[in-house]
Amino acid sequence: MVTEVVGPFRKSSYSGAESNCVAVADTADNGRAVRDSKRPAGPLLAVSRDSWQAFLQQFA
Repeated sequence: MVTEVVGPFRKSSYSGAESNCVAVADTADNGRAVRDSKRPAGPLLAVSRDSWQAFLQQFA
């Protein structure tokens, strides 16, 4: 299965000048795609909208 990314990848504002960060983009099925910002052509971790929301709730 191929994940269709529909938005630009965004880095966290907490990343600053550090190179150890992830980038997140929206997917066609309203989920999120996560990648290593140092490897833009590398693999993606695709998660559903519900899984992404559950992940974010851990930090609220």
